[in-house]
Amino acid sequence: MHEVETRRRSGLLIPLFSCTSTRSWGIGDIGDLPAVTAWLASCGQRVLQLLPLNEMAPGQQSPYSAITAMAIDPIYISLPLVPDFVAIGGVSSLDPADREGLAQVRASERIDYDAVRKLKQRASRAAFAHFFDVEWRHDTERAQALRAYLAEQAWWLDDYALFRAIHTREAERAWTEWPLPLQRREPDALARARTELAEPILRTQYRQWLADIQWREARAAAAAVGVRLFGDLPFMVDGDSADVWAHREWFILDASVGVPPDAFSATGQDWGMPVYHWDALRADGYRWLRDRARRGAQLFDGYRVDHLVGFYRTYGRPRSGGAPFFTPADELEQVALGEQVLAIFREPGSDIIAEDLGTVPDFVRASLARLGVPGFRVARWERDWHAPGQPFRDPVDYPARSVANSGTHDTEPLAVWWQQAAEDERAAVARIPSISRLAGPIDLLDAPYNPTVRDILLAALFESGSDLLLMPIQDVFGWTDRINQPATVHDGNWSYRLPWPVDGFAAVAEARERCEQLRVWARASGRI
Repeated sequence: MHEVETRRRSGLLIPLFSCTSTRSWGIGDIGDLPAVTAWLASCGQRVLQLLPLNEMAPGQQSPYSAITAMAIDPIYISLPLVPDFVAIGGVSSLDPADREGLAQVRASERIDYDAVRKLKQRASRAAFAHFFDVEWRHDTERAQALRAYLAEQAWWLDDYALFRAIHTREAERAWTEWPLPLQRREPDALARARTELAEPILRTQYRQWLADIQWREARAAAAAVGVRLFGDLPFMVDGDSADVWAHREWFILDASVGVPPDAFSATGQDWGMPVYHWDALRADGYRWLRDRARRGAQLFDGYRVDHLVGFYRTYGRPRSGGAPFFTPADELEQVALGEQVLAIFREPGSDIIAEDLGTVPDFVRASLARLGVPGFRVARWERDWHAPGQPFRDPVDYPARSVANSGTHDTEPLAVWWQQAAEDERAAVARIPSISRLAGPIDLLDAPYNPTVRDILLAALFESGSDLLLMPIQDVFGWTDRINQPATVHDGNWSYRLPWPVDGFAAVAEARERCEQLRVWARASGRI
């Protein structure tokens, strides 16, 4: 039956790395997206929210620690879909040690980033060697397609590929430790590096071309079933990144960006990344932000603007010590800056949603309302904090221009939150009118987190006034697995894998039941 398009819609947050299939190499990759979006469509869901896909810093597994604001991490390339890898024999071309390594990462319950990256790098290097000999040297149709891609994407790809090649040659040392002529980007030094590193530069460009081909196909497959792909625009990149190396004048390198004390950390957070030099960016017409908006529109139907408040006022700490500061310092300048940045992000026509969580001054949310940019409504934090008893806001009263959430990639899953909630907090939830109506005779105060409680809470969110509802997949199933625990660094963060291959969801009874229930809720709440 044909579904009528409505403004109201719902979707799931599922990190791409979590979406492994029967053919992927220990991590979800671009080739797995069509199976995910087809399943979402069958569930009546119209949005897939992803986390950042930018190339992660060497040795890191956080998608928010990136060495580029533009490139897709090659770890997400689906090797079984690469013609050159198929041509050399596919998996059978791997040596025995790599075949054993592949079996191990496929069987692992968590993502072993280091093992997966090394496997994929070796395999894609062999695929590139075949491409270079058979296609590039003979200027075939595929070689010409790569040349066209290089010309089209030169505006970001040239600097990134050169940076990546030098970084590898320098044993992944930060660019601030490279020979001075390369640090300073002296023209003669750059020209010499381009000549000496011509092959690794082309190999890096080739990998981005493969990622681009696969991404376009995955996005077309999503569009064909009525699912929109939403990305995540990180607030900042690493200081050791292609962007900072190429344009250090746009960043304050002797200060570190972070956040003041908030719900996640009593002492605030220091992310170790440089601070925006807003005066320099303004003088250059905010070119880097315009480039990021342009690139975001190339990849996604819309995206979440990470740490929205930082684009109004950036919180920095001097690396040498001293008092933290906001830049700009004046509220009028902060409002003007934030609204300018959001206007830039919307220029290419992208559907923008703003992550306005944490310590956010009232004037930021007033600005979002004035601009019509949806902010987040995480149900467990939506309370009237100044009223007696601090009652929860009923989701049906959320404004239409908002994004209702059961949680985010940084929160504990709904199941964990409920089990840990204090008695007065549960009582306040039970008093929410829509929750009370949905619960009927069920006593929520003493109820353990079970499928009934789970579905009462989710049904209330589907009824919310928010035009867009986004839920982490863990909350839909009632799982307790975390994606990330903020202000901590350990292998458990960012390594979560779904319990079943995404191309096998139709064979799993629990997945079929959840899918049907999602469709019922979406239809009843006018989201399809």
